[in-house]
Amino acid sequence: MKNKYLLSVNNLSVDYVSNNSFIFPWENNRVVKAVKNVNFNISEGKTLGIVGETGCGKSTIAKAIINLIKIKSGNIYWQGAEITNLPEKLMKNYRKEIQMIFQDPLASLNPRMNVGEIISEPLVTHFPNMSKKEIIKQVKELMINVGLLPNQINRYPHEFSGGQCQRIGIARCLILKPKLIICDEPVSSLDVSIQAQVINLLKSLQKIYKLSYIFITHDLNIAKHMSDDIIVLHFGNIVEMNKSDNIFNNPQHDYTKKLISSVPKI
Repeated sequence: MKNKYLLSVNNLSVDYVSNNSFIFPWENNRVVKAVKNVNFNISEGKTLGIVGETGCGKSTIAKAIINLIKIKSGNIYWQGAEITNLPEKLMKNYRKEIQMIFQDPLASLNPRMNVGEIISEPLVTHFPNMSKKEIIKQVKELMINVGLLPNQINRYPHEFSGGQCQRIGIARCLILKPKLIICDEPVSSLDVSIQAQVINLLKSLQKIYKLSYIFITHDLNIAKHMSDDIIVLHFGNIVEMNKSDNIFNNPQHDYTKKLISSVPKI
């Protein structure tokens, strides 16, 4: 039977051990509880927004899901199969279906690789027998879909604007036809006008490719525009979780109310 949820996170906790022995020797080996007993589910085609201020644990959750960091306790399930702390060799099978867009578009791209190489790298890794002709064909088609010109395929990241670099990052995610994309503050480093373009692109691509998103942001207006459901995170704890409209129209937690009151009125 098909699992009800695409992704399930149960009682996720992540600790960091501080090692500042040179600067602050009294804090050596201090345990920082970054995420505490977080629970949520994501259904196919839906977007879950994770909102909170810097340092609240948003990116830690993202990294734990794709196994970039080890978790202290809890369970992560992908379509019913547990992927908690899988060895890298086994996790590779799931990376085709779970991809991530990073906050700094230029820093996330290899400056020594051209656009074609960057976008095609996941294909080369996961499908080593695919012909070069087919790879180039898929890369050019995807470049068009994300708003890039195919004749830019041999250019390098430094030749593009921040918004264009983020489109390259989005194309790199989409090349494997994933089911879930984790968007970690994907527009926070972009100008406001470019932010709107990238957000609208992500919404459009979601319909075309039937994607699910985890959308991490500190901007509540963007979260409201993008998300079906929203989690409000505070010091590693979920303080409120509800439908997007309910979060804004009838916030329950004091911290949520403070976040909403801090949003500029236009």
